[in-house]
Order: sequence, then C-alpha cells, then structure tokens
Amino acid sequence: MLTPIADGVSYHQSEFLQSNATFVQGLLIDPGLTEDEMTCLAGDLDRPVVAGFSTHPDWDHLLWHPRFGEAPRYATARCAAAVDEQQSDPDLKARVAEHLEETEIAGKVPLDLYGVLAALPSGATEVPWDGPRVRIIEHQAHAPGHAALFVEDLGVLIAGDMLSDVLVPMLDLDAADPIEDYLAALELLEGVPAHVVVPGHGSVGDAGELRTRIARDRAYVLALRDGQEPDDPRIGPSAPAGWEWVSDMHAGQAHRLAARA
Repeated sequence: MLTPIADGVSYHQSEFLQSNATFVQGLLIDPGLTEDEMTCLAGDLDRPVVAGFSTHPDWDHLLWHPRFGEAPRYATARCAAAVDEQQSDPDLKARVAEHLEETEIAGKVPLDLYGVLAALPSGATEVPWDGPRVRIIEHQAHAPGHAALFVEDLGVLIAGDMLSDVLVPMLDLDAADPIEDYLAALELLEGVPAHVVVPGHGSVGDAGELRTRIARDRAYVLALRDGQEPDDPRIGPSAPAGWEWVSDMHAGQAHRLAARA
C-alpha cells in the first residue's frame, strides 16, 4: 500500500526492517524487497515507472521487478562501480540468498534483476529525467557513492540509509576515515531545506524530526569518535521492541572502531 507524503510523492514500507520504497511522479527509488511486495507496489502505482534510482550498493537497495518495466535504474558512479565489483563474484546471488536464510523473507526476494544499474557521470547533481528536479546529494557515509535525493519543489528528502529513527548510524568501516565521512554527510544533509524526510528504514518525519535526527546521529558518531558510550534511544534498554539487535550491531561497530584506533 502506498502512503502519500507530498503532491505526487508516496512511499511503501516493508514489514522487513521498515524498509521504504519511494515513488516520485514516475521515479522509483529503492523499490522494495520481496516478490509479493513489489508485485503489489507495481499494481498500486498511478503511472508508469520512467526511471529508477538506487541510493547505495547494499543488497536491499539493488532489487527490481519485471512489472516495473525496463526503465533506466540510475546510481552514482561510485555506487555503480561498487556494484560492478560485487557482480564480479559469480556466487553473489547465492551469497545474498544465504544471507537471508535466517530471516522471515528467505526465498521471497527476487534476484534476477539484482544490481542492473546505469552509472551517472561522476559528480552528477541531478537525476536525468523529465520529471520534477531531483537533486543528488552524494557523500561517502555508510557506503561508497551513497546518495540522498532531494525533490526541490516539494521539499522531500529521500535519505537512503541515513536519518533513521530505529537504526543508529552505520559507518563504512572499510573507508579511510568513516567518522569524518559520516560527519561530513550529516553537514550536507543539514543544509537541505526539506519539509519531509524518508529514511531507508524507519518512520517518515517532518522538518522538526529531520533536525532531531541529524542532531541525534551527530551525537552518536561523536561519541564513537571519542570512545564514549552514546546516550541514544535506539540502543540499550530504551531500544524499540523488536529492534534490540541494533545494540549488538552498535557494540560490534564500536569494537571495530576502537581496534582501528
């Protein structure tokens, strides 16, 4: 089921990790997870898909369904290069399926069209299509070539795997400086005059919630930098029901950062 959030903009949320797909007047961003969900989404769209966009090279943002058609599926040059590197592994799809074996969506994720992307030129700042202007805000937090998209006339920010109310910041621990990468990305997003934010996972928020999430994520990252335990409602005893595992993810991330230091 699609939920409208602005004129011509709607989103669908999966039960799995509250994953969000966003549809902007023909532009389909990070379109979903399971066969049933994407089939349902395709039936709910009020117009054909004319372009797709993957915000970053994580498996759950690289999926597609034949019912969306053969529209170009864009990504930043760095994101597409990272996916090309993934695709060089002949066992990639088997590895993704194995990764999902212990989840409730095991065997339900279509992988035939996984990662079929059209790389945008390096430094591209807009989605190349005939719809409303959608600005690309590329950064290196979380994953190589990660992009947030900002629908300027409508004030909608599609943040990818950033600015979640249920997940703490997930740093790219293979990067040279994951802390500074994340802080720089938050600074970029802080300058976006958005009225609505759609995270890759979690609840859609308004402008006030956007400011709250940026501040909370910055505090979390600074605590990691300083070797302190973050005071964050997404981890520890105050974690939302069903999301207690985020505390374990945080502990592993903090351990790896400490080892790097």
